[in-house]
Amino acid sequence: MTSERRRFIRIPFDAKTLIAQGGATWDVQLQDVSLKGLLIARPDDWAGDAAQPFGALITLSDQATVKMEVRLVHEEAERLGFECDHIDIDSASHLKRLVELNLGDAAELERELGALLLP
Repeated sequence: MTSERRRFIRIPFDAKTLIAQGGATWDVQLQDVSLKGLLIARPDDWAGDAAQPFGALITLSDQATVKMEVRLVHEEAERLGFECDHIDIDSASHLKRLVELNLGDAAELERELGALLLP
């Protein structure tokens, strides 16, 4: 049975990604991204506090980055899942384009964007 909570298609994607919290930063391996969050490989030196927000920076190119304020929503031995709480308009545009290129289906992209507006 499909989970009702997961409304966003995850795009497997590898890009230089940084997770930050307070003064700590982790260079991480991005596993996938969606319009609402990201999944990373858990770094060996992980010491993040799930009760506090994180910053995520995904470098798509020299001219394009995606910056998100995220929170840790699931933690496993090998992976960490983050949900986006805030994204600026430029980052949202870059992320929308990335999802659009990978979905290849305009109707599915519209469904994903519509789901962002639902509670």
